Amino acid sequence: MSQSLAEAFATTALSGGNAGFIEDLYEQFLRDPNGVDPTWAAYFKRLQDGATGEVAHTPIRERLLARLSRPPMQTGGPSAESGGASAKQGAVSRLIQVYANRGHLAANLDPLGLQVRAKPYVLDLEYFGLSDADLDTEFFTGSRNQAMAERAKLKDILADLKFIYTDTIGAEFAHVSDTDERLWLQDGFQVARMQRRFSVDEKKNILWQLTAAEGLERYLHTKYVGQKRFSLEGGDSLIPLLDDLVQHGGKMGVEETIIGMAHRGRLNVLVNLLGKSPKDLFSEFEGQYDLAKLRGSGDVKYHKGFSSDLKTASGNVHVALAFNPSHLEVVNAVVEGSVRARQERRGDALGDKVLPVQIHGDAAFAGQGVIMETLQLSQARGFYTGGSVHVIINNQVGFTTSDPHDARSTLYCSDVAKMVSIWCVTGGTAITKRMNPRRLSRSCTRSFARSRRRANSMRINWRLTGCSRRRRPRP
Repeated sequence: MSQSLAEAFATTALSGGNAGFIEDLYEQFLRDPNGVDPTWAAYFKRLQDGATGEVAHTPIRERLLARLSRPPMQTGGPSAESGGASAKQGAVSRLIQVYANRGHLAANLDPLGLQVRAKPYVLDLEYFGLSDADLDTEFFTGSRNQAMAERAKLKDILADLKFIYTDTIGAEFAHVSDTDERLWLQDGFQVARMQRRFSVDEKKNILWQLTAAEGLERYLHTKYVGQKRFSLEGGDSLIPLLDDLVQHGGKMGVEETIIGMAHRGRLNVLVNLLGKSPKDLFSEFEGQYDLAKLRGSGDVKYHKGFSSDLKTASGNVHVALAFNPSHLEVVNAVVEGSVRARQERRGDALGDKVLPVQIHGDAAFAGQGVIMETLQLSQARGFYTGGSVHVIINNQVGFTTSDPHDARSTLYCSDVAKMVSIWCVTGGTAITKRMNPRRLSRSCTRSFARSRRRANSMRINWRLTGCSRRRRPRP
């Protein structure tokens, strides 16, 4: 007869008091099965039930306890240095982005020195936790193009940023809401500033046009003293700008360019861009009109329009300057309507063949409601023309205002155009008293590309020496 359950519990070694002893036996069995009593060896084999691979636990526990007893690793070694370098890299990346967005605030744009603008503190190294001690350290630039090296010393990165964004030309595109368009503008501006170089022939052509513009103004000032002519002096770069726009437009397939402008510089545009005969202009100054060519009752010479075909490398481009009455900006809507009609006549639904160009004065652009009205309708289906190029000749005095703070409430006279995400290029230099014509030419080319690529407008605003409504004899 088998033993009772009580008798079995009374004689077994498997009790809580023997747990440590049995565990030691099992550890010994795992190390050497023949090192324990055969009865225990048979028992432990039945527990494994054929399983293999179990190892003794004591060595594992000893290694874990030894690891826990070690002192903690010291901070401030290589890991801390790596974290500091990462923070510095992040600071440099923010510096590059802030220069792209706010660099124009530190640009040298006022040749007359009327507006003293302190450098924004967000462009200081200290604002980003950087210092002069970091100038010789190399950082990644994150550049999306070849304008800036992928990796450079901080002093070289800073020099490039100042040249691109804070020289005598500045660009605003942070307000453009379309991300792809904003990045495209930023990349194009960087590449143009860093890599664009003019050939000898291009430089000679710009010089020739500047000389022609300056020569005409000097002659009119000397020959017709005191007569109203709304001089282009100080803004002579308008002539090579318009010529570059026509030439580049011809390469891109533009067949017609329609220009609207007020009084200032109109006589120079008529002669040196459109090819109006200087003889006819001088006759108008002298009141001697060719009756055979006279249409209607006549008008003052700085209200008249003209048209001609200008030769480009890709063929002729028809350029028309619209007639303009005394109301300075009323011609804007007229030009856009004329362009829309020409596009519909040509079946130019995308606006690739007819380009509107609007030339403004600083006070008129900031102060006349027709500007806002025209911009507001520019993207509507019934008025859409594929994008315009706006040029603002900024003499910083408007008509009679001598202090820019009394002329408007915005930083730039063209800020009203931001409502339709228009890209802005602003320039001026205190050395030549006019915008660098080569930089203006680069801006013009990029602006045309943007207006065609994104079917939106852009504006070029540059400042020049002040001039009054009536040109007086120089002392």
